[in-house]
Parts: sequence; structure tokens; C-alpha cells
Amino acid sequence: MKRLGIPVAVRGFVRIPLALLFVFALHLPGATARAADRRPVSLDDLFALRDVSDPRVSPEGTWVAYTVTTKDAKTDKADSDLFMTSWDGARTVRLTTGPEKEHTPRFSPDGQFLSFLSSRGYDADTDQLWIMNRAGGEAERVTDLKGGVTDYAWSPDGKRIVLVVDDPEPEPQENKTPRPIVIDRFQFKQDESGYLGPQHSHLHLFDPVSRKTEALTSGAFSDLLPSWSPDGASLAFVSKRGPDPDRDDNWDIYVVGAKGGATARRLTVNDLDDCDPEWESAPQWSPDGKSILYLQGGPQKLIYYAGYQLAIVPVAGGAPRLLAPDLDRNVTLPRFAADGKSVYFLLEDDRDVRLARIPVGGGRIDRLTGDRRVIVAYDLGPGGRIAVQSTTPEDPDEVFALEGAGLRAVSRQNRDLMARLALGTTEGIAFKSKDGTEVHGLVVKPPDFKAGTKYPTILRIHGGPTMQYQNEFTFDWQLLAAHGYVVVTANPRGSTGRGEAYCRAIYADWGNKDAQDVLAAVDHVVAQGIADPGRLGVGGWSYGGMLTNYVIAQDTRFKAATSGASISNILAGYGTDQYIREYEAELGTPWSHPDLWAHVSFPFLHADRITTPTLFLCGDKDFNVPLLNSEQMYQALRSLGRDTRLVIYPGQHHGLTTPSYVRDRLERYLAWYDGHLMPKPAGGVAGH
Repeated sequence: MKRLGIPVAVRGFVRIPLALLFVFALHLPGATARAADRRPVSLDDLFALRDVSDPRVSPEGTWVAYTVTTKDAKTDKADSDLFMTSWDGARTVRLTTGPEKEHTPRFSPDGQFLSFLSSRGYDADTDQLWIMNRAGGEAERVTDLKGGVTDYAWSPDGKRIVLVVDDPEPEPQENKTPRPIVIDRFQFKQDESGYLGPQHSHLHLFDPVSRKTEALTSGAFSDLLPSWSPDGASLAFVSKRGPDPDRDDNWDIYVVGAKGGATARRLTVNDLDDCDPEWESAPQWSPDGKSILYLQGGPQKLIYYAGYQLAIVPVAGGAPRLLAPDLDRNVTLPRFAADGKSVYFLLEDDRDVRLARIPVGGGRIDRLTGDRRVIVAYDLGPGGRIAVQSTTPEDPDEVFALEGAGLRAVSRQNRDLMARLALGTTEGIAFKSKDGTEVHGLVVKPPDFKAGTKYPTILRIHGGPTMQYQNEFTFDWQLLAAHGYVVVTANPRGSTGRGEAYCRAIYADWGNKDAQDVLAAVDHVVAQGIADPGRLGVGGWSYGGMLTNYVIAQDTRFKAATSGASISNILAGYGTDQYIREYEAELGTPWSHPDLWAHVSFPFLHADRITTPTLFLCGDKDFNVPLLNSEQMYQALRSLGRDTRLVIYPGQHHGLTTPSYVRDRLERYLAWYDGHLMPKPAGGVAGH
């Protein structure tokens, strides 16, 4: 295929020429549609949606680079490509094309280069670092590391790049039987990674001119989330370096000189979970290089129920200081302002995520974005420019410029599609649980909702359990609403967004208070005259599937349930999934606390109480909540003669990634709920 494009002025002297890539400009004419011309959401729209992520402002502040991910029905794969949009939103340029994924765009400090990660054109299925010169020429792969590159950061002067590199797996023996898998680690399984061997992730220094790579760290532990000091002499990073790193989550901040042979120095000396890589928030140097900003977690015993806060620690050593010790909400992605006088961060708060700012010495928190919105990511540019990735219940993720108290659209990847869709209305709800605890949630009404009509209603339950349903675009909910369902959700105890005590209220007591809370959401919409009490469904994935099992084992009013990647016999999880640390911290060992393990396994041990027709689904490669758990529940209900079915997705891990399987799951949800909640009348057409 001939590659076409147009030149685009960048910074006055840099342009993207014809020969660079498949490049085009989108002037994006206004997309409008009358309400009467809009149509309901369909399954085909799953392949029309474009997922926008990872905005990065160019050093001169005139462009924003970001990643766009799409699903291809023909190839049955997801693909991601890089785009740039001018700061004024007037011109959009596609930078990459092709079947392989390109992602993680980063500008060099002088703005001359744009780098990214991709496995394209590489024999092994590992990402390597690519660099394109914005003055012209093709993007070029510049690393050839067998373990692959998972993260990277440019040095302040642009002369070096720190890479996070996975240790390579042993070379396979050609035409020979595979070697036995030898296990000697405490945690020996990880979803997507499979069985864990001695391989870890370490830091390497890369010279983009000479193309030479030098190992900076090594050892029987992983080193992640590197960040350069302002003078380029040192790096901060995150690591676990105890006697057996598998046995705890005691992540700490380390500092190491940016030269071969340097010795890393531990900066946070405590038994807390500091800057856990799960939070995807690298430690940040202050502009003067004297302190490091990071996220301080809680004690080991509280595992993922503990909140995490903004903290600053002196580089020279000393006690950390919390910036907002009274803030009982999770925060992520902290960044120093250019002048070092304040700190930006994302603030999770009761169904919203806001961009916020606080003085570096502490004090009043300024919430820079409003209600009913989720800020997923952001980047700070020159001259106070801030680009954010944001979503609302009515709009998928896009890139916006923060201007004053408002957001101005920069990317418009989904504008034409959304202008054609009639969406269900999403509203916040608040209600009391059985014991009087106030619970918050969301309800989605069909596009043609009529007050006074009672609708078939589906309770959707989130995973985690430590996460929240929030004010973001959710395709699954809109699809269900388009098919005539009311969707009701709750953030029960165990959810984040309402403080640490609310989150840890279900500690070692799963399926009790959280089950009461989600059932109270159903009671609420029934009492409001919205939900038809005779046509109720329930479902969720991961812990959402677990809680679904807990719910139907103690409440028989639901006429249909879908339980995805769930577990009910918790004893079966010990040693077969990836949660060994969490199990022992929260429940103790099964031989020490058998009654507690049996208590949280009641949906399996009392499966005879379940009468709800239940559809179980799982990937056969899931090491997070393995397939055997869904098989057990399916077998139990089949043995009891219940209406049940098990769907297994070949080659899939905990999260389904093959587009046809994602669609198949949604089709099966609709068919299962329709078959039990919308019985066909004599005429043969299901009524809503």
C-alpha cells in the first residue's frame, strides 16, 4: 500500500513529511444529529469505539500525542496506534499504522523525537523501543533486548533513556520436548505471565546515539517506575528487596546513580506499601532535586484495603511527610508543578476522579475539574498547559485541554459515532443498606424510558473488590439499556472512593455487608417504581462474579445471573491462583482458620440454596481466578438440576482480549437475560 500524508508544521522547524508514516489530517467537521435521528447502541458499535489514552504534551506545548486503540472484526485483534492533535484541536495527525500495537508515546526533552513501544517487526512477542525523528524519516527500532522493554523515560538532557527490561526466558530447545517447569517461589503464578521463574524486571541505561545498553540494576527482585533527577545524575525507582519479595507488598523508593556499578540506596525504610506499581504512579523529583514525591500506602496486614496518600521524602534521607494527612481518599499520579510550589494529582472521590492541586507545604486542596466526570490521566506542558484524558457517562475517553475551570476538547475520536447514538440516561443514586449504612451507586435508564413504567432490571456488580463504579462511559451498560433494561449499580462496602474504613468493612467477611449493600440498590429502584420486582437479573466479573454467587446463595428473587471469572469455594483458590499473599494476610492459612475459610465459601458449600438460572464464563488461561472455580460452581448447579451453563474462552486470561470473545460475552449476556427476564408472548416478540 502506498503511504500518503501531508506535511505538518511543528515548532516552526519540524515537520512530518510524506515519507514518514501513514499520516493524514482530520479537520473533523461538526458532527450533529437530531434526537429523532439517533439510534440505540448495538453490538456492532463495540468495533466502532476508539479508546483514547496516555496524552503527552510536546515540549513546545503545541501538540498532544496519545494512543488510540480499536478492535478489528476481520483480524479479530485489538490494535493501537499513535496520533497527535494540535493544541487548538484544529488538526489531527495519525503517526503510526499497521497490525502491531504502538503505544506509550514520549517526546524527547528537546521535542525533536517521539518515541514509543511496539513489538512490530520483531521476531519475539516483546515490545522494543522505537524512535521517530519529527524532522523526517521512518520510525526506527533502536533496541533488541530479548526480555523486551516494558517502560522507559528520557533523561532531562535527552542523551540517555532509562529502560525497564524483563529478564529473558530460557531459550527454547529446537525440535525437543519442552523443559520441565521447576517451581521454587512462594508466589509462582501470575495471570498473563503464567508460571513464575527466576526472571524479574531491571533498569538499563540506553544511549540513543551509540545504541549501547548498560544494565543498571540486577538481583532476585524487580525494579520498576524509574524517574530521573533534574540534573540527570540519579534515578528514583520502586522495588521490593526483602529476604523473600514474594511474601509481602513492602514496595519502597530507592535512589541510584545513573551510571554502571552504582549502588541503590533505600529511601523509604518502613513496613508500608509505598508506590505500589499497581497504582501506576512513578516517584517524582522536586524541581530542585532535594525531595521525592510518591504515594505512601498502608500496613501489610491491610493489603489492598489500605488507602494511599501523598508523601514527600528528602533525597538525603529522613522521615517522609504527608501532604494531606486528613484526606481519606485514594490519590494517584502525583506531579510537581514546574515551580515546585504545588503538587498535582488525581483524587478519587465517590464515583468521580478529579484533577486536584495542593500546596507543597500542605493546606487547601483545589479541585480543578468538576462532578460527574472521571479524569483518567493527565500531562503537564509548558506555560501552565495541562492535557487530560477524561470520560463521562455520556462520552468515551478523549483528550481535553484544561482551561480555567473548564475543559476544551482536543481529540474527537468518537464524536461522529456518539452523535448518532441514543444513550440511556445515567443518574446517581443514594440509599440505605440493611444496617442503615448509606450506599451510593448509579442507575442507567433506557433511552426511551417512560416514568411510571416498571422495567426489567439488572444489578451489575463491580470487581476488585477495592474499586468503584464511577461516572464514565460504560459500553456494557448502554448496550443493556438499549435492549430495554434498567441497569442498577452500587459501590458497596469494600469499594474505594468513600474512605478506608468503608473499604475495609468487608475484611475477611466477604458476601455479608457488601451483599446487603447491593441488594439494597435493587430494593431502592423497586421502591422508586423503576424496576419490575418480578424481572430482576444480576451479574458481574471477577469479584463481581464472586459477589453475584454470594447474592444468589442468599436471595432467590433473581430470575437470571451471569457469573464471570468467579470463585465460591475459596479453599480451591489457595495455591491455584495468584493471591497467596492476600489470602494469608486476610484469612490466615486454611489449616489454621478452617472455619473462616468455610464461612467465605458458603455459595459452594451451600449451593443447594441457589435456584437462580446462572451462566458461568471464564478464560481457560486465567491464573487470576482460574477456570476450575467456575467449573466447580457449574458442576454443583448441574448436579442439583438447576438451569446453568458454562462458557469457556480458549486462550483468554482474566480479562478477555480477543474482540470476537468480547462480543460473544455480550451476546450471551443479552440472550441469557432476555431468555429469563423477557419471555416471549404468544405473538413471538419479547416485550420490554
